[in-house]
Amino acid sequence: MAGWSGSALAVAAAAAAAAALVPLGAALAALRRGRALRGGAGLAAALGLAGTAGLLALLALGTHGYRALTREEVAAVVDVEPRGPRRFLARVRLPDGRAGAYEIAGDALYVDARVLKWKPWAQLLGLHTAYALDRIGGRYRDLASERAGPRTVYRIAPRAGPDLFDLRRRHAFLAPLVDAEYGSAVFVPVEGRGRFEIRVGLTGLLARPVPAPGG
Repeated sequence: MAGWSGSALAVAAAAAAAAALVPLGAALAALRRGRALRGGAGLAAALGLAGTAGLLALLALGTHGYRALTREEVAAVVDVEPRGPRRFLARVRLPDGRAGAYEIAGDALYVDARVLKWKPWAQLLGLHTAYALDRIGGRYRDLASERAGPRTVYRIAPRAGPDLFDLRRRHAFLAPLVDAEYGSAVFVPVEGRGRFEIRVGLTGLLARPVPAPGG
């Protein structure tokens, strides 16, 4: 269900932009005939639809990379391989086929995500709670190592465009659309070679070990 919101919102933006052409054409025709009042009303309607199209286009760009969340699903599969004391390699595979490898310091694997929850009226339009994995890193068992040990953190899926998660924090006019934006994180000890599923549900992230074949 990748790209769910971006596709729906992009279609809605295109429809609003196309609809704006109708009152625009009528307004221009009215102005040519000297009907200023009717022409002004048509221009106002065209501007309103154009503004709606612009907002929908911004939301489409801002939700690109997020995935719809209607049930628990696998957000990533991570293979870990120790590389020395308190160091391990994490190979990550995402559902869309993207993959990456990260050298991590710590005793545990740490993954977090960004979550967007829409207002109820937006949900009626088919927009569901959405998530995007954000960062991967390491975590130490004890606080002293957490403070003094080497820190490693990486962006899982770098974004090339605007992010609605950040836009909502900067612009209050998006408040009627987005009900909440929050982060969710999970960590799991790394005690040897293994594989984990990073799963996401309506309550957040969780990690489940994947048994080895025949195990």
